[in-house]
Amino acid sequence: MRAPVREGGALARAAREDALYVADEDHGVVRVVPLPLDPARPGAGVPAPGRPAQVLALGGGGGHEARVLATVRDPGLLLIFRPDASAGLVEVGRVPLPADAWGIAVTPDEKTAIVTSAWTHKVSAVDLEAGRARWTVDVAREPRGVAVLPDGSAAYVSHLVGADLTRIDDLGGAPRVRRVALPASPLRAPSGERLAASLGYALALSEDGRRLFAARHALGAMGHAAWFGAATVDVLITGRDEPLAPQHHGNLPVLRSAFAEQVITPESVITLPGASVTPVTQPRAAVYRKRARTLLVAGEGDDLVLEVDATAVDPTLAIVKSYAVGGRYDPHIRVAGTCGAPTGLALSADEATAWVFCRSTGDVAALRLHDPAAGAALAGAGATGAPGATPAAEGPAALVHLADDPLGPEVAKGRRLFYNALDGTVSGNLGCAGCHPDGRDDGYVWREATFSTADGEHANFVGRPENIPEVAKRKGFPRRTPMLAGNVGAAGPYGWHGESEDLVGRLQTGMGLHRWGGLPIDHTPAGLAARATYLAMFLRRGLVTPPRGEGAPDQRAKRGREIFHSDEAKCSRCHVPASDYTDRTAYPMPKRPPLPGYDDDPRPEYKTPSLRFVGGRPPYLHDGRAGTLAELIEQNADWMGKTSHLSPEDRAALVAFLETL
Repeated sequence: MRAPVREGGALARAAREDALYVADEDHGVVRVVPLPLDPARPGAGVPAPGRPAQVLALGGGGGHEARVLATVRDPGLLLIFRPDASAGLVEVGRVPLPADAWGIAVTPDEKTAIVTSAWTHKVSAVDLEAGRARWTVDVAREPRGVAVLPDGSAAYVSHLVGADLTRIDDLGGAPRVRRVALPASPLRAPSGERLAASLGYALALSEDGRRLFAARHALGAMGHAAWFGAATVDVLITGRDEPLAPQHHGNLPVLRSAFAEQVITPESVITLPGASVTPVTQPRAAVYRKRARTLLVAGEGDDLVLEVDATAVDPTLAIVKSYAVGGRYDPHIRVAGTCGAPTGLALSADEATAWVFCRSTGDVAALRLHDPAAGAALAGAGATGAPGATPAAEGPAALVHLADDPLGPEVAKGRRLFYNALDGTVSGNLGCAGCHPDGRDDGYVWREATFSTADGEHANFVGRPENIPEVAKRKGFPRRTPMLAGNVGAAGPYGWHGESEDLVGRLQTGMGLHRWGGLPIDHTPAGLAARATYLAMFLRRGLVTPPRGEGAPDQRAKRGREIFHSDEAKCSRCHVPASDYTDRTAYPMPKRPPLPGYDDDPRPEYKTPSLRFVGGRPPYLHDGRAGTLAELIEQNADWMGKTSHLSPEDRAALVAFLETL
């Protein structure tokens, strides 16, 4: 039987296995879905005071009654429910938390919940018996997934941006916070290099807590035509906070290991995977399957659930089975198939069934998992370390549709296009949400490189040009991923240089930039325009802006506002407050030497970017050369406006004001 689940997700199973709980963020409800799944019984939703992000069902052991916990993003809350036979869920507690409360996990005694707050970059401990927050600490940008060790001694936190994890010790006392290095996909990194990561939504632990699994996206990982990198499951040995996989130097093997100290031999050789760019796209949720010693990973972009060998050094090179929960689009944008953008996973007590919540279509699917006792052979890396092809995917055994899109059928099409990496016209094997998770950004500086093919030259955003022979001699121009949520309401122009007249035009241009080899030869202008129109509708109506700070600004921020609007600093001349702090005009900027690793951009003019939510989206400038707002103001001198005359106190005041926008 499966041990009690202590990590939350968008989907959770009731302890009595008579229902599933769904954090339905887009409809603003916590749903109760009866088991077994029956299309005639989609269940009911309990309205939440904001958008719920994750749910977790507690079994009621140790003298506690059964409870269901749910995080709410804005206002930041932890809701505590009691399961009820007639009402489904009855709220019994509400704990205020920093805004954008998202991930949740509980200690083994079920007395303390650890909650991450994404936009406000906080982690809090909630005393579930007293119904109050015990402590809150500041951490790195966009904390999301959280897992607590089986002995309750520490919690680990993943981040939507960056490869490092956060570890918090002494959860019951004075918390101690430190960063833990976990390089992304080291066996698929260029020799001797450490890769950045994004999409760190989920963490999972092995049954004994000795291995921590981080499902995410490795930016710049090598593979066949991997212009954007590859999905990865990185493994941390918690006893010493070290990655299981070594840094890649030359050729290294992929082996299974029962926690041996030395799992790699320099004489062994592997071939990097070439059958596909990545075994799953845009990892969103993960759950450990004790019975099979495997990990299930939900691919938001390709509507797959991938099962990988959790004993492998690199589990994504050791594929056990693949399960399909959705379908592709037809050329006329009629949605084909079901269950798009799998966002949540839950296992049955006997681990024979997995349930999947699909966000973009509002469905829950049931998957029959392979039986490890039946002797199913691994299709991925075995004892000899030879990687193989992904097994053929099996479809769902049952499916229940919970609700239609709350914004109507046209926005629904845009919503599914935003997450989906399978549409042959929109996507080059990475969906919009792959770089713009939650409509925010991956914090990464991509490279815009031009390469030649038989049908002409193409511009392409790539993670690492040196991985791709066609563009290896070109470093590419730096292109920092922009934030979309709340920043695409204007008529235009769009693009770093203001080169696209309107949003629909920019999206059509992007369909060529965000893929390998330009637009497909069989695309039609009408289909391209229709897709861009639906996407624009979703970006403007379906994306939710981050929470804004409440309360009046302090004296330092007020002083910063005065500086921002002053004739001496000239900030507000281009960053016009009335139009989201931008005049949307491209200005020629004084030349600066390019950063190492990039080509010099021949176009010196850059469109004034919006400053909305600027405090939460480092690094800054088109090339990401400023890691913080303080660093940006310190380096600026008189490059943008005039800040060289400001005292250190006034510079700090200007930063404080910018953080309120």
